[in-house]
Amino acid sequence: MQLPRPLYPGKLLKRYKRFLADVQLESGENITAHCPNPGRMIGLNDPGSNVWLSLSRNPKRKFPYTLELMEVTGGLVGINTGIPNSIVADAILDKKISELTGYNSLRREVKYGGKSRIDILLTDVGGNRCWVEVKNVHLRRDKNNGPGIAEFPDSVTDRGTRHINELANQVAQGDRSVLIFLVQRMDCGYFKIAKDIDPKYYHTFVKGLEAGIEVLCFDTDICLESITIRNKLEVLLG
Repeated sequence: MQLPRPLYPGKLLKRYKRFLADVQLESGENITAHCPNPGRMIGLNDPGSNVWLSLSRNPKRKFPYTLELMEVTGGLVGINTGIPNSIVADAILDKKISELTGYNSLRREVKYGGKSRIDILLTDVGGNRCWVEVKNVHLRRDKNNGPGIAEFPDSVTDRGTRHINELANQVAQGDRSVLIFLVQRMDCGYFKIAKDIDPKYYHTFVKGLEAGIEVLCFDTDICLESITIRNKLEVLLG
């Protein structure tokens, strides 16, 4: 997926109220930017961190700048939780996810379950359906050298728990359900559920696996121009 161009470099001053971040631009100007990430962003709130922002030309926006990327020791991290669905959809259409080939229809944001929308619905020529839910991952807490462990969630997610239950319901109806964790960073070789952060989500995740939900995890190749799927990561259980 191509990122907006150009991106404007700056230094993070502080992040607050979940969706706001103060940034000093390269010009020395201090601005308030929209932070499109509702999580706690553990390890990604350090003042002085290098960041990159996009700029909207919409005159109605109160905060025209949007935080897109941040630099950490292991490289760049994607901050925008609004783009993983597009990254995965592009990868499916480009046949880069072998587990999700063979479908001739891809639809996004389809209503299903009680009050949810599935990120991606795939259908083959026989009418067989595959429901694909995409979760953004940016948390790494281990301090090991080399590839680390990516974790999800970074805060309690009742919405995420509901999504697992709804995916399990689709499996019970004879459909296929796939839960994809997309790691928007390049320094991880493994993935696990952050059981200590949200025990309820962890237990629901385990039950979802038992119900037949398939789980995939990929990291990404990130540069200032684009973010694309890179490698499949091992999912650690327990």
